[in-house]
Amino acid sequence: QVQLVESGGGLVQPGGSLRLSCAASGNLGWVVAMGWYRQTPGNQRDTVATINAFGNTNYADFAEGRFTISRDKARNTMYLQMSSLKPEDTAVYYCHAQIQVQEGGGIKSYDYWGQGTQVTVSS
Repeated sequence: QVQLVESGGGLVQPGGSLRLSCAASGNLGWVVAMGWYRQTPGNQRDTVATINAFGNTNYADFAEGRFTISRDKARNTMYLQMSSLKPEDTAVYYCHAQIQVQEGGGIKSYDYWGQGTQVTVSS
């Protein structure tokens, strides 16, 4: 089992910055990829940014140039540095991890989600 715990959310003024953290613990196995997603009430969960095991990153158009995803493998922690925040960035931000483990003589892949952290951008 794997646990993902997000932190760093809060209230910030437009134009401000926040850094989200996602601490992973448990049977991490091989972390194929991790990512940040966000969701507002009544809407689907959207991809913000992802990072794979080799450090390759991808960003949603709205995040490109403003957000930076990174990962500290030694600390089993992923980060999302957000700057130039806008009111439309207000959402619950979720951490996700895709992990592969040896199980039953083969390799199995599992998806895990954190509980989410609220980011509110408002003056």
